[in-house]
Amino acid sequence: MALPAYRTRAERFDDLVLDAVEDLERRWARQLDGAEFAVEDVPPSNPAPWEHGGVPLGRYFPADAGLPHRIVVYRRPVEARAADAADLADLVRDVVVEQVAHLLGLTPEDVDPDYGDGQ
Repeated sequence: MALPAYRTRAERFDDLVLDAVEDLERRWARQLDGAEFAVEDVPPSNPAPWEHGGVPLGRYFPADAGLPHRIVVYRRPVEARAADAADLADLVRDVVVEQVAHLLGLTPEDVDPDYGDGQ
């Protein structure tokens, strides 16, 4: 007898990030080529110079010293702000869109016309 596959909360969160990235890569494949996307539980305790107040939900790290562009989504702060599973999916997508917008030098609405619709 096979038991159904159990997905941890962290694995389900990773899947949400992956879904958001895959959707954006359909439109921005060339611009996102080589960019890395990651999930970390919490941000480091030292904020970036441009971050003001509050805990960041994600960060964009520009390519530097041979390292590719990197976008990180912080799982626990995002989960803490979501009211339910649907809200979590919308929030993850918005955080990914915001960070891709930083990478591309565009507004989140230009990156994804549906940005913010879930709120």
